[in-house]
Amino acid sequence: QVQLVESGGGLVQAGGSLRLSCAASGRTFSSYNMGWFRRTPGKDREFVAAITWGGVIKNYADSVKGRFTISRDNAQGTVSLQMNSLKPEDTAIYYCAAAMSPYSAISRNTDDFGSWGQGTQVTVSS
Repeated sequence: QVQLVESGGGLVQAGGSLRLSCAASGRTFSSYNMGWFRRTPGKDREFVAAITWGGVIKNYADSVKGRFTISRDNAQGTVSLQMNSLKPEDTAIYYCAAAMSPYSAISRNTDDFGSWGQGTQVTVSS
């Protein structure tokens, strides 16, 4: 099991930027794909971005492509989400997640992620 702690959420105006960070501990971070998901009230958790264990392959939801960038630092045990050109519809609780299995194929499916952080609120005002 890995423990994940997100930080960096907050309130920002539309068009602004925020950087979310997730610190991992408890197992070999560098062997696991990582992902960011978000949830708004009344909706299921939705995929935002994912990155493979080595950081080579990245995958983004169409709604954030070109605006968000996922990255990781395996030496530090962190994964980040740089969010630019934020829109009010990006308002959500953002969750960091670690894949269930090491060295797995990249996935957008919540079922393929076994460890989750507590979430951090991002609010974008219009």
